[in-house]
Amino acid sequence: MHKFEKIWMSVGTGSLIIFLVILGVSAVHAGHTPAASGIETINPEYVRDDDRFAEPGLYESDDDEFDYNLYFVASAFNYEPSEVEIPQGSRVKVQVVSTDVVHGFQVVNTNINMMVEPGLVSTYRTNFDNVGEYLIVCNEYCGVGHTDMTSTIKVVEGGAEANE
Repeated sequence: MHKFEKIWMSVGTGSLIIFLVILGVSAVHAGHTPAASGIETINPEYVRDDDRFAEPGLYESDDDEFDYNLYFVASAFNYEPSEVEIPQGSRVKVQVVSTDVVHGFQVVNTNINMMVEPGLVSTYRTNFDNVGEYLIVCNEYCGVGHTDMTSTIKVVEGGAEANE
């Protein structure tokens, strides 16, 4: 092997080693772990014991950041509630839980698309500005009744401004 080839191979190998050491040190420095802030957990067996999910649906929010909180429970081939009406222009915090297996929660023709895992409360913040009917589908295969797992959000005129 030529002298210059050895030099370049040594420089390349050395750079790779330095990069991996820096990556390893930065990954474990000061006990860093994957981001977990803002993740809320819930025992899937006791979802119905939580006030928010005992009667899922749309509720006015006490938070100044949102007009409404929208709660859904995903379970064996079913979303509860099966239909929700939301005033146009509403700022909504959507929270979804699963009682059994992994489900998807996609609101067609919007940017809402979440994976709903048992034990986690999946949250999405959005505005419903356009009047219309939006289909909710499960986009994670959850069993034989997967294709029938739907719900509907109806955005109706009379937005958040009308409530003030």
